[in-house]
Amino acid sequence: MKIETLPKEFEDARNVLETIESAGYQAYFVGGCVRDLLLKRNLHDIDIATSAYPEEIKKIFPKTVDTGIKHGTVTVLQDKNSYEITTFRTESGYQDYRRPDKVTFVRQLSDDLKRRDFTINALALDIHGQIIDLFNGINDLNQHVIRAVGNPNERFNEDALRMMRAVRFSSQLGFDIENETFLAIKNYAYLLNKISIERIRDEFLKLMQGRYAQKGLTQMIQTELARYCPGFDGHLIDMSTIASLIKNKKMNEIEIWTMVAYHFGFSEQDTNHFLREWKVSNKEIKLTECALKVVYAQQNYQITGDLLLNLNKESIIAGVHVAQISGFHYWSLDKWLLNYNDLPIHNKNELDITGTDIIQKLNIEPGPKIGKILDKTVGAVINKKVKNNFDLLLSYIKEHILNDLVD
Repeated sequence: MKIETLPKEFEDARNVLETIESAGYQAYFVGGCVRDLLLKRNLHDIDIATSAYPEEIKKIFPKTVDTGIKHGTVTVLQDKNSYEITTFRTESGYQDYRRPDKVTFVRQLSDDLKRRDFTINALALDIHGQIIDLFNGINDLNQHVIRAVGNPNERFNEDALRMMRAVRFSSQLGFDIENETFLAIKNYAYLLNKISIERIRDEFLKLMQGRYAQKGLTQMIQTELARYCPGFDGHLIDMSTIASLIKNKKMNEIEIWTMVAYHFGFSEQDTNHFLREWKVSNKEIKLTECALKVVYAQQNYQITGDLLLNLNKESIIAGVHVAQISGFHYWSLDKWLLNYNDLPIHNKNELDITGTDIIQKLNIEPGPKIGKILDKTVGAVINKKVKNNFDLLLSYIKEHILNDLVD
């Protein structure tokens, strides 16, 4: 198969291949960029594979960066672009079920392509637009099938993350997983325990953001990969519910975690523990906890100023979206934001009086009592019992809060 007219991304990189070949080596576009070219999808990185060894590439090009030289990858800087160029290689000895113990540089393209994960990713494109397809990857593209290169049991024992990549590609492309590949994933799903949670998390999030997320998530459940993800085992029915709801729904990361936490029936504390297992950042954990409050409020028709005070716009938007996907439409997003914006203050830090002010002006000893005074003062401001003005707040505390507090 020959591509007569290549997209600009390939044309821009053509001179890199020409330079390598003029030095007496082979060079090809490989992997995902070739797959996406044939599927007419948006192109991202242009990957190049070559028979030239890393040191040989560095002699050919004046500007290079050793981005992964141990595994044969050198980045070439040319014409204001950067291209990762990787030497043809074979791999062996995957003791950690992720990275090869030994990488051997080779001169034959066929040896390089046979180590790749799926047939649709084992395609190469030469400088003339000719497709090299040694494993019927084009047919699998046409049939919308994800099939492991060679023996699927070997591929997944080499790199267990490939199983998550299979269901992620299913989500992004809408493809089915070929039967032997599917069964191999089911047989070796437990190997996911060998993979770092950060890698699994990244694949899961990509899956959930895929155009066919419903399909990918369903296959993640069916292959039993879900059982070996933190906090998922015991919630497979809940995951099926999520799968049924997310068809054609685009969600960002906060919305994904909120969707999971809500349908798993998590409390704020449960959510915090769950997301820490997934190595989610503190910022995203806080946003998810806030968004979860919005979903529960939307479900239970319990929206108060105290609730709104502890939120922010990003968490409100995420929570309302998840609530709507889940079937709760009590308040519209516009109404949520209108009421949020109408608050006199949005957090305790915006209060026009501080704990230090209270200690000094009212001659009160430092201690837990100061925090209680501030909490009651915040409540009074958001419920519009007093304006957020230093003198007015000081008077209000004297007249309405101090007498109610018991040491």
